[in-house]
Amino acid sequence: MTTRSASPHTRAALLMLGSTVFFALMALAIRLASQTLHTFEIAFFRNFFGLLALLPLLHRSWPGVLKTTQLPRYFLRSAIGIASMLCGFWAIGHLPLAQAISLSYSTPLFVTIAAVIFLQEQVRLRRWSAVILGFIGVLVIVRPGSAEFSAGTLIALSAAVLSGIVAIQIKQLSRVDSADTIVLYTYLFWVPLSLIPALFVWQWPQGIAWLWAVGAGVLGTGGQLLWTRALKLGDVSALTPISFMQLPIVALAGWLWFGEGLDRWVVVGAAIIFAANAYIAHREAQLARRSATTAPVEAAKPGE
Repeated sequence: MTTRSASPHTRAALLMLGSTVFFALMALAIRLASQTLHTFEIAFFRNFFGLLALLPLLHRSWPGVLKTTQLPRYFLRSAIGIASMLCGFWAIGHLPLAQAISLSYSTPLFVTIAAVIFLQEQVRLRRWSAVILGFIGVLVIVRPGSAEFSAGTLIALSAAVLSGIVAIQIKQLSRVDSADTIVLYTYLFWVPLSLIPALFVWQWPQGIAWLWAVGAGVLGTGGQLLWTRALKLGDVSALTPISFMQLPIVALAGWLWFGEGLDRWVVVGAAIIFAANAYIAHREAQLARRSATTAPVEAAKPGE
């Protein structure tokens, strides 16, 4: 069975898996770039080179890809996305890689909460229980009050909160615009928005730092394109647990390249978060099948 002949859910899963690999490699490029560059600059170069890599891919859909009636929404999505990016990049550059990525897995928990707030989705006891379980996993990783607690983990959590809001916004935008339009306008806003803070700490990259800066942009664009297409085909809550494949990649790289050990509490916390996200994804799949079975006889029931 080829990718084209696969079901939409299977294609969405494969696209999300490819996106996960790209984002894992991007995280490594960011970590290497952070050894000599400020987080603000890394974010700008990631967006600038990402836009350059994106434009040739959109030439076939030009100029139709520019058509949209949602510019204010794109600006808001991009502003929140930049804030999330800066927090996430800082965490990757200053926290152990496995810890930074594990905390990013809490995003689906915040997606569920954001769906209630922004989409008025009804979430019932079992899914709320899964969300609470996931936050227990977060507490296991962060360990507030212990000697191992780092205030930097709160920055990583801030990135996850903002990323959850962005995921809901992308789902809303995808109801009207194509995946290419969403990605293009995101970058068109991201470049100037990320340049402003970068100017205050500007210094030109030297030597191999250029490779990491360019790599972060190209890999980020690849991951963004695959991610947006996956969200277009599938459900946010059902797809985001696939990103857990990122942890073994970055954990191995952290051990090989940066001499980082794998904290057992990070592993335990990540496992708890994964279990919570897996249950949320399971419930989403059940509800989607139920909706497909009953439509059009009755309206789809609210999420549980």
